[in-house]
Order: sequence, then structure tokens, then C-alpha cells
Amino acid sequence: MANHAYDVVVIGSGAAGLSAALNLAQHLQVAVLAKGALSEGSTARAQGGIAAVLEAGDTFERHIEDTMIAGAGLNDRRTVEFVVENAPAAIERLAELNVPFNPGESERWHLTREGGHSHRRIVHVADATGWAVQQALEKAAAQHPNITLVPDMAAIDLVTGRHAANGKCEDCVWGVYAVNRRSGRVELFTGRATILATGGASRAWVYSTNPRGSTGDGIAMAWRAGCRVSNMEFNQFHPTCLYHHDVKNFLITEAMRGEGALLKIPGTGPDSGRRFMPEFDRREELAPRDIVARAIDHELKRLGLDYVHLDISHRDPTFILDHFPTIAERLARPDIGIDITQEPIPVVPAAHYTCGGVMVDLDGRTDLHGLYAAGEVTQSGLHGANRMASNSLLECLVFGLAAARHINASWNDLPPPPPIRPWDESRVTDSDEEVVVHHNWREIRRFMWDYVGIVRTTKRLERALHRVDLLRQETEDYYGNFRVTPDLIELRNLVEVSGLIVRSALARKESRGLHYTLDYPGMLPEALDTVLTPES
Repeated sequence: MANHAYDVVVIGSGAAGLSAALNLAQHLQVAVLAKGALSEGSTARAQGGIAAVLEAGDTFERHIEDTMIAGAGLNDRRTVEFVVENAPAAIERLAELNVPFNPGESERWHLTREGGHSHRRIVHVADATGWAVQQALEKAAAQHPNITLVPDMAAIDLVTGRHAANGKCEDCVWGVYAVNRRSGRVELFTGRATILATGGASRAWVYSTNPRGSTGDGIAMAWRAGCRVSNMEFNQFHPTCLYHHDVKNFLITEAMRGEGALLKIPGTGPDSGRRFMPEFDRREELAPRDIVARAIDHELKRLGLDYVHLDISHRDPTFILDHFPTIAERLARPDIGIDITQEPIPVVPAAHYTCGGVMVDLDGRTDLHGLYAAGEVTQSGLHGANRMASNSLLECLVFGLAAARHINASWNDLPPPPPIRPWDESRVTDSDEEVVVHHNWREIRRFMWDYVGIVRTTKRLERALHRVDLLRQETEDYYGNFRVTPDLIELRNLVEVSGLIVRSALARKESRGLHYTLDYPGMLPEALDTVLTPES
């Protein structure tokens, strides 16, 4: 088995992973593993921008309060303060890497506004901010002599004390076993510290804005290794994903609503063209995402619709094309054929962001010695019960740096890896039943959409838990008999994380933020995290 030794192993090549690597590489040798291509993660798909207090008259306190309100009071205020106060410096670091933020007329950069924000504080690169950030970070990492970028390496499990030849330090993590997509063989990557930056789990649902790789890998690996996870019931459904039979998972940025786009009822009936958001929230189209998604879901079910319209065609065409060139160009292609300067966009909610995850402190530390995490894989306390728009890339940047700083500062306290046992394939064979993996993948995403969606009930959740338990047993039997493949790894992780989501949802006897249940429609007076431990 190939054995690759580094100082630090980073699993994930998006904003969180690359930010951490760049801040570690001055003195340490760092490997950055990507499950597929380096740019295939969620960072490159982020359209809207990054939130920071940059406008005259705006304050940290207002950004903090907006975040707390959007998070339905479940946020950890210390974490929110930490992230918000470090946001301007994070933007400056990206500017130093030549991220071409849109310039403003009176301000240094153009700032837009999104749902839940009381001020314009979203710095952006047109409607393709994530792509610009990804390219800048990737370029800087590729040019650094102490960073090794390793694409096509699907992580299987973390290396812990039980994998050590001497059996010492059960609570330590020293890297990861991963399967090389090109060779099909398992390889070992070791380091004194390991950082999870693997993103979320939104591909647990049929309809998602996320790339195919958002299968909760880091959450599942950390859970199996012994970490606590928290608030897994809070799954954000983005209100506006393109509705199209052939073009899947194309997100329509919230910034479009920030610049005046309106949600309307489609069709030719008596409600045709009617705006409905004023009936649900005084903030109308700029209400937090959980409210907008539930409002759309309500109208779809009430009127028997497949989609609603998002309409910005009342604005000047030049303004639209200047602000949303990527969306305009994509929708104008022949396979879709929508001119957003002249007609509305059909949209539906889709699974978008995992607000829960591996529990971390302000240094990005998990429950295990030597294991850190940053970004969507975590539950840091920033988002609470609902993530506010454009706080996600910000969290990646701030916590990627925080984890790197703590590793640098405590390097002498991190023991070097002991001899690690090689991956054992002596009792498995190549699979001749790959259809089982693909069938179970489809099944889990379907029942998660039907039973664990935007609006939930206890009975639906119990049905989902029963199916998860059956699939977990079947998947583990399969995993124990056949050589691992990337598809099998993702299925195993999806099953694990889906179980955590359902168990967390059943444990919350209230409706708060993104978790809305018809059986407990009210919100309890005290906001408490849902914490699961591997022993529970």
C-alpha cells in the first residue's frame, strides 16, 4: 500500500481546505486531498458572495444581530462575534490573492444585499464569486512548494489509535485511508494533524443545488472515529433552484432577490402573476431562506404547482446583464431558452446547505486530538437553526485560518504518527453486484426528500428511520465483502449521515429555523443544540 507522509493532511480542496493549507505551508509540508477534480466542490458553485461589514453606517453588531435572528437564536454568540469581526480581514486576504471583486462607485467594492441582512454587505465577483475565490486559492496553493494537491482521492476513514501498530492514543487522528480513483487502490496519508474540509451532505435529497460529491463524507468519518455531531436536523433548502426537466441543480443566487427580483405565481389562473411573499413575512423576498422556502412549498402544495416564478425582468436589461452575466448566459442557451431580461425564471426549493455537523471550537478543534475541521462539515455555532446568506464562504475562510493558526502554535504538542497498519483487503473481492450501490443511492435520496423535507411530521421521520436502518445493515454487509469504490464510500456515508439527520429531527420537539414539523409547530422558549454522541 502506498504510504504518503506529510506534516498535515487536509481533506477537501475548497475555500476552507485551501485557506488552511496556505496558512500552514510557511513551515509545514501539507497535502490537500480532493475527492475528484480540485474545483469540483461547493466553493466553486457559490454565486452570491461573502458577507462582511464594509459599508459606511454598517456595524459588526448589526451583522451579528442579523445572523442571530436568521439562526432563530440557536447561534453561539461568541462564534458569531468571532467570525463577523474577522470578516473584513478575510476579504483583504482574498484581495491580496487578486480575487477581482466588483468595484463600487463610492465604496471600494460594490456591495449587494441578500435575505436576512439589514445592510448591503455582500462583496462579490458578479454572480460567480465562488469560482473566482476557488481559482485564486487554487493558483496560490499550486504555486507553493510546501503544498501537494492530490485530486481523485476519495477518503474512506480517518486513521485513529485503533489503526496504530502500537495501539496507543485511541483519541488521536493521524491522517486518512483513501482510494485512488485512477488505480482503484487504497493509499495511506499520514500527518501529525488532519483537517476535515469536506463540505456538507445535501446530496442526501433528490433535489439539490450541490455537486454530486456533497455526501457528508467528513461528518460520517468523524462520527465513526468518535466525534460528536450537532444540529443535523437543520438542513437548508435554497428557495430558488432552476426548475427544468433536463438541467439539474442550477442555483439562482439569492443576490437576484437582493437586487429586486420578485416571487410570483405562474400560469393563467386568477392568481397568475401575484406576489405571495408579502403574505408570509414583512421582509418579503428578503426574508431568511427557511421562511422563503416554506412559503414557496406552501404555494406549490396549495395550488398544485410544479414551480413558482422568480422575475427580475422589470429591471433595466443592462443592469441585469451586468450583475448576473453567468446566470443570464446559462439560461439563454438553447437547452433552456430563457431571456431573464424579458421573462421570469421557473424555480423550486432544493437542498442546499448542512447547518449541523462535527462540533468544533473557535480553533477548529474537534473531540479528537489532532483532528480539526472547518466549513460546512462543522457545527461551529455560527449558523444556528438557519444559515444567513453569504456567511458560508466567510466561515470557511475564518475557520480555515483559525485551524491553521492553532496547529502552528501547538505543533510541539502534536505527536508524530506511529506505524499504521496497512489497509486489509485479504478477505474481500471485487463486486459483481454494483447495481446494489446505485439502487440504494437512489432509494435513500428519494425517501429523504419525501419524509425529511421542508415540512416534516413524526410519522414521516419514523418511516425514514426504519428505511435508514435497513439500508445501513445492507450497506455494511456489502462494504464488508467487497473492495471499496468511490460510489460505495459515498453510499456508506450518505446512509450514516441520513440516520444522524433523522435521529436529530426526531429529538427536536419544536419548530425552529429550518426544522419545521407539523406535530410541534411552536418554538420552545429555550434554544438548545441537538447533540449526538457515538455511544448514544
